[in-house]
Amino acid sequence: MSHPVTQEAIFIGANRQNYVSDFNPQHKTVAFGAGTTVALWKPLDKAHHGVFYTLKKHTKEVTGVKFLPQSDFLVSVGEDHIVNVWKQSGDIYENCQSLCEHEHSVTCIAEINERIFVTGGADHKIIIWLYDGEGFKAGYKFEVKPNFYPLSLAIQEIDDAGNYVLAIGGTTNNIYIYTFQFSQGSVANFNKGAELTGHEDWVKALQFVTKSNQQDYILASGSQDRYVRLWRLKLNEFIDDTDEDPTKLTLLSNKQYKFNFGGDKRAAFSFEALIMGHDDWISGIQWHPSCKFTSENADSKLQLLTSTADTALMIWEMDTESGIWVCTSRLGEMSIKGASTATGASGGFWSCLWFIDDSTDEEYVLATGKTGAIRAYKSASNNTKYFEETIGVTGAVGTITDLRWSIGGEYFMATSLDQTTRLYAPWKRDRIATWHELARPQIHGYDMICCDNITKTKFVSGGDEKILRVFELTESISQYLKALGGIEINDDNEKLPEFATLPVLGLSNKADAQVQEETKNDDVDDVEGEELEQKDDKQITVPPTESYLQRNSLATEIEKLYGHGYEVTCCSTSPNGNLIATSCKSNNAKHAVIRVFIVGNDYQQSKQVLAGHNLTISSLKFSPDGRYLLAVSRDRQFSLWQLVDEANAEFKLVELNTKPHSRIIWDCSWLPNAHSFVTVSRDKQMKLWKIMEGNVTLLNSLKMSEPITSVSIFKGSLSAKLNVIALGLESGQVAIYSTESGEFKQIVSFDDSITPADRIEKLSFSSKITDQRLLLGVGSRDTSVRVYSIEETLFR
Repeated sequence: MSHPVTQEAIFIGANRQNYVSDFNPQHKTVAFGAGTTVALWKPLDKAHHGVFYTLKKHTKEVTGVKFLPQSDFLVSVGEDHIVNVWKQSGDIYENCQSLCEHEHSVTCIAEINERIFVTGGADHKIIIWLYDGEGFKAGYKFEVKPNFYPLSLAIQEIDDAGNYVLAIGGTTNNIYIYTFQFSQGSVANFNKGAELTGHEDWVKALQFVTKSNQQDYILASGSQDRYVRLWRLKLNEFIDDTDEDPTKLTLLSNKQYKFNFGGDKRAAFSFEALIMGHDDWISGIQWHPSCKFTSENADSKLQLLTSTADTALMIWEMDTESGIWVCTSRLGEMSIKGASTATGASGGFWSCLWFIDDSTDEEYVLATGKTGAIRAYKSASNNTKYFEETIGVTGAVGTITDLRWSIGGEYFMATSLDQTTRLYAPWKRDRIATWHELARPQIHGYDMICCDNITKTKFVSGGDEKILRVFELTESISQYLKALGGIEINDDNEKLPEFATLPVLGLSNKADAQVQEETKNDDVDDVEGEELEQKDDKQITVPPTESYLQRNSLATEIEKLYGHGYEVTCCSTSPNGNLIATSCKSNNAKHAVIRVFIVGNDYQQSKQVLAGHNLTISSLKFSPDGRYLLAVSRDRQFSLWQLVDEANAEFKLVELNTKPHSRIIWDCSWLPNAHSFVTVSRDKQMKLWKIMEGNVTLLNSLKMSEPITSVSIFKGSLSAKLNVIALGLESGQVAIYSTESGEFKQIVSFDDSITPADRIEKLSFSSKITDQRLLLGVGSRDTSVRVYSIEETLFR
């Protein structure tokens, strides 16, 4: 039996933090911090469903997640000072503890087993958390030194008596070593052991590995100085004491950092190797998964993965003859010269993971980057030194501001404050349909605010700037939609540009003239030209990877629309695509106007400016028949305009209602009959209005328990003669109502476990019914885009 409401897809980007993701080898699940939520994803899922669940509890950005080994616990930390402990329940996790010992953002986390984990925060505190059989408690708190912020932690158990070594890196060049004993449920014999010197900048990543036995370990440290240092830890009789021989020349000896632990036991760190080759900050370190938690066969796979801000992932291995660590595999991208953290760039990778698929012995490398995507690389089954990029997960890292379905309702686009416009569509095969980001038509230099369709191949979008831009989808995007979703956007077989590129130091996506010239030239014998000419649907079998999305899925900019004095806030196109209505930010009547552009006349602006509002217009909507234009505003008014001359875009004011709501009106939507519409407001009310004999009459109103931030009405054809209304609320909740003869009836309220964690910024129904289900796209302030399907039988 199918559920009345199903969450079909979640697109949400990973946060830019060094401890943002972790992999659970038992349940084959990746957890990563995404906005204020923890997102769950199964990277080995052959159906590629992407993120399947988000955990809601944090109130600010999640800075780190860790699965506790051999247990059902997942720990997340955030900028809200909270350490949340989650316990597995089926495929998902439920919150079982919120620990509030930190007084500021928690910056780093390290785990060792199911009983102990450690966190460090911007309050200078480092806390060792212990499990007492019922829950976790703060076992020990300390500060390394005044004004020291911990940024990285690593913990290692070094004997059977419960002795541990804790390594701490942060806002100095040194690594601080502490020892303690876990005895009878508490921390004992806590001491500072050593201070490792050598790095020339802050230490951002630390991880231990067992070398060959329980007396020999290696600590890898990565720093902002672009180097990785390896430190050897030896215990008791394995320590080389020849450096204490007064008769031996000490100039060439390697310095050892010796200390005691557990009473009379001895330990010593020594510098083992320097790994150099990266061009920017080291952001993540992972030892090969076969030796991360066990000493068996560790020597055979002593490899190290590093991720950096120069967009590189490197796998290092020691050359047996020279003893030098060399790079055996390089993944990611070639870094752009000059684009580094030193010049203010925030690019590159922020963290990395490395794990093995037990069923195939294939190795996977995952990396999170500035775009929010998790890039996935899979090794060849017979050659673990060769990796190829495979399908990862993508999503925005900023608030979703607008969401519009295509004219046919098959796919949709969403704009975000992360300066992108993204295109999402279904991938259909073998009676399975999963949703994926198939293109990124716009990568901009301004935050994106709104978009709407003009034709099947053209759309208009507005960023946080004074102009709007008109785009044309490319042949490349068209082929992906057709091959993967069976979606035909180029019905007339018009010539679309092959590719689009974004010029250096530019904001306008241009058609790649060189590529077009090659494809036009029949006599061309260039190999690359032939490949482009021969490209057809058969070659496209899987959704694009993040590398392709960033470089090859842009749309071509064909026009700019000028006229507004301030940043654009909303836009709407008429159903036939002939008119584009837009508005901008304003705190006075002079700029709180609607400007209309005529598409068929080279996007010329109408001479008439539609005035009447006093503050920013928050939403614009043309009626389904194109006869009316509705505007709602922050000034608590709505205005209704009737189109009297489409060729010249002339309108007459039907009504300016000065008191329809008592607070800001956030959104509006038309009923399919084109004579009725609803408005929703911060005053928690939805109101239904009808146009009768040139006047607008209030038919009914509905009061909710919280502000209503978005509304959408299904425009397709239902078997039942009623209208379906979706409401998005400030808390992230979504409710579905129906109206027949003006009466509102609640059909279903979404389960809290599948709704976004923050305010709904935009929701929109597809006009198409798929498999007897209505599709609803939802964009939220929590940076997620979600697709829900609703059983059509609910409305019968």
